[in-house]
Amino acid sequence: MKHMMTYDLMESIRVTNEWLGSTAKAACSYPVFGLSVSPWIQMTAAWGEVTERSFQRMVAKPDWNINSVVGADGRDHLVDVIAEVEKPFGDLIHFEVQGRPEMPRKVMLVAPMSGHYATLLRSTVVSLLPDCEVYITDWHNARDIPVSAGKFDVEDYTLYLVNFMRHLGPDTHVIAVCQPAPITLAAVAYLAEEDPAAQPNSLTLIGGPIDPGAAPTEVTDFGRTITMGQLEQHVVQRVGFKYAGAGRMVYPGLQQLASFMAMNSETHANAFFDQIVRVARGEAGEHDRHNRFYDEYLAVMDMTAEFYLSTVERIFKRREIARDAFEVAGKRVHIGAITDVAVKTVEGAKDDISAPGQCVAALDLLTGLDPRKKASHLEPGAGHYGIFAGKSWRNNIRPLVLEFIDANMTHERRKMKFANIRSLHAR
Repeated sequence: MKHMMTYDLMESIRVTNEWLGSTAKAACSYPVFGLSVSPWIQMTAAWGEVTERSFQRMVAKPDWNINSVVGADGRDHLVDVIAEVEKPFGDLIHFEVQGRPEMPRKVMLVAPMSGHYATLLRSTVVSLLPDCEVYITDWHNARDIPVSAGKFDVEDYTLYLVNFMRHLGPDTHVIAVCQPAPITLAAVAYLAEEDPAAQPNSLTLIGGPIDPGAAPTEVTDFGRTITMGQLEQHVVQRVGFKYAGAGRMVYPGLQQLASFMAMNSETHANAFFDQIVRVARGEAGEHDRHNRFYDEYLAVMDMTAEFYLSTVERIFKRREIARDAFEVAGKRVHIGAITDVAVKTVEGAKDDISAPGQCVAALDLLTGLDPRKKASHLEPGAGHYGIFAGKSWRNNIRPLVLEFIDANMTHERRKMKFANIRSLHAR
């Protein structure tokens, strides 16, 4: 009960701050204050507007807001977001483009489960949609999942990915971003031994901690120095009465957000102060750069306690993937069993979350894979976010990933690609 009260206290603090912002905005927006020459009235109203919006966004799942895509025929095609596979802890969704022939490149994006929703990869999806059939893992907020749905740990996560890949079939190209990279590698290795016919054609690992010990960062140092007992005692809480998952043990998204903000506290403080000034001057917009970024950044989700704790213990502390000692349902998963899936790693030279060396370590584990099926890329000057959603992704990395996909496409898919090109020219 103590943990439920703590969870409810955090939610109460959030609601109180949202209310304070709303009250300040309303009180200082009365027309009579327009007669005042003091800038503090406008500044207080602006503070209220920014505060209300910020705390409001923390519990709202962002929408994909991908309504259409321009096809090769020059027309706008509407996009439907369809759940292909529905499971208690996450779905596999498909961005179905209406009126467009099936694209030969079939891509499954594995989104992180690290405190943010899959919509964090919205710009990545948008950049791939014109050229690919895009599927993505859409993980659910643990606070909304009833206790009766059972547990969800790092092994369950692996088996979810296995099921998603089986559903999509062997003509799939998997791209794992950040946190799920080591687990996705394990899932492909699991398929290599259990169901080789369901393996994807290629696997691209972007900025993931395959071997957290290869290049230590603040994140890996935290995982190494803190004990599991300390984590369980201080960060795990029980979902409060407000949500469907009441009683479920979770690592709260609000707590994760506090950690994110603390890592770059000065940058965030300056960004919010600048936004308050812009609002006071009437220079801010509903979808300006600040709001676009923070509407997504502040939207956080809870992770099940068992997933968070098992990830820290097994991926970061014991380094089970890096040591090729990972087990799923009591069965050892051998990374070296991957012999047919082409694997590419992508790292950012200035990545302070998964530093260079952590992701490329995957290639050394692939002892059974032909060196010609291995590739790596280190993007100069790129940070963590930039390698999958920023300028570096758009201008350099995305074209390289598409080339890698094309180079490892099956004969049937190549025929489909050429048929689509001929059809376009015929028009």
